[in-house]
Amino acid sequence: MSETKVYNTQKFEDALIKETLKEVVEILKERGYNPINQLVGYLMSGDPGYISNHKEARNRLIKFERDKILEILVKDFINK
Repeated sequence: MSETKVYNTQKFEDALIKETLKEVVEILKERGYNPINQLVGYLMSGDPGYISNHKEARNRLIKFERDKILEILVKDFINK
């Protein structure tokens, strides 16, 4: 056990962002919002008011940089 293990933390962060987005989408739907419109509004403007604070959705999402969220969304779209 003398070898040092190197972990790719980027993969962990990407997975966490994806999971958070899924949770936020479900919370927005639960509140009767259109999650696409709300997320686009937030990502374009940076105004966290687009995301409901119900079940801490806003706080969950704003932990991440908007450009990182966009990068993951675009990467997933291209890789499909």
